[in-house]
Order: sequence, then C-alpha cells, then structure tokens
Amino acid sequence: MGLITKSDLHYKDYTWTTVLGDDPTVSGEPDNTLLSRKEGYEILYFVNKFSEKNNFKNKDSAIKVEKMIRNEVPKETRSQKDIKTWIEQNWTKSKF
Repeated sequence: MGLITKSDLHYKDYTWTTVLGDDPTVSGEPDNTLLSRKEGYEILYFVNKFSEKNNFKNKDSAIKVEKMIRNEVPKETRSQKDIKTWIEQNWTKSKF
C-alpha cells in the first residue's frame, strides 16, 4: 500500500475511470507514458511511487507532489519521467 490513499488526495475533482487495458493496480517505474493529470488512479500511483523512491514518510510530502503536478509542473511537461525529473529539480523552489 502507498503512503496516501484516494481519500488523502488534496484535490477531489479527479475522474476514477479505467479503460480497457488500463489496470489501476499495475505497478512499474515512471516512464515515457503520459500522465493524465485529472485521472485519479494515475495521480495516486505516480504520487505514491515518487514518494517511495524519495523515502517520504509523511503524507504532507506526498500531497506536495500532487499540488506541484496540478499547479507548477508546466503543462507541456507530460510524460511521467519528465514530470518526475521536473519535480526533483524544483522541489525546494516550490511554493507548497
């Protein structure tokens, strides 16, 4: 289980749908797959995986990742890998 759950997410306007072949329980490393910023399953997975890789122990850090994705990561930065890199490079500069 990840650091946060659906109910812990700061934003409540996500969609929680899956499409054929889209398994919300699939795990792996953030890669060149595009991250849908409004799809709850994708955000929850990404935030938890990022938190795990960075040894975050408190939910506040995970929520900061969610807020950065929503508010600070440039819209043209779309792949999971690029979003991960952007957050790592801008963690200390974030207003959250």
